[in-house]
Amino acid sequence: MCQLCDVTPPSQTSRRRFLAAAACTAASFAFAPPATAKETKPPPKPQNVVPPDAALDRLLKGNLRYVEGVSRRHDFKHEREALAGGQNPFAGILSCADSRIAPEYAFDTARGDLFVCRVAGNFASDEMIASLEYAQAVLGVPLFMVLGHDSCGAVDAAIKSLKDNTTLPGHLPSLVTAIAPAVKATEGGPGDHLASAIRQNVIDNVAKLKAATPILSAAVDQGKLRIVGAVYRLVNGKVELVADAKRPAI
Repeated sequence: MCQLCDVTPPSQTSRRRFLAAAACTAASFAFAPPATAKETKPPPKPQNVVPPDAALDRLLKGNLRYVEGVSRRHDFKHEREALAGGQNPFAGILSCADSRIAPEYAFDTARGDLFVCRVAGNFASDEMIASLEYAQAVLGVPLFMVLGHDSCGAVDAAIKSLKDNTTLPGHLPSLVTAIAPAVKATEGGPGDHLASAIRQNVIDNVAKLKAATPILSAAVDQGKLRIVGAVYRLVNGKVELVADAKRPAI
């Protein structure tokens, strides 16, 4: 007798169960997300997702705490743990590299709050613009501040180099070239030339960032990004806005 013919056929109930199970399996594959799909994770600091005006208000309130000597205590240990997987800063700062200027302290912020770019003379070079483009396009930073400061050595060196028609050593002439427009625009004007040039340099670089195509200019036009300028006062730590169309100039 054929052994194949001797096999007992499955019951109708077994067939139905098998077909139902197969259908469920197929459906689960059909609706399951692809294996390569990127998981959506909450930002490491969700409180940093704020509109531009709120970001500026937060900066200024932090600076007020710093000036008054009531800065908050920051838990750096747990901040490190939270930020190990990503960053979500609420503001970007283009600051001078002067050792007396520390944006994280000046605005009483914690790690992961500020995206800081620093160069002597706080000017928007191609590298600075590229870094801030990353901050806006990838990280979604809603506010940039160009932050100058009193007695800026880079601006002072540019003034003296242009006045005496001398060439500074090494790569220092690149700083003079970047700051020269502000120095020339304020030459012969009222008040202290250094202070005026520092302020004008901030204003010039705010304008440069706003006009930087295609990323920053588009973000500004769409209302996703606000760019302001300010000067840090060394004597008391106060940050004063100087180039913001929405607020009185100082």
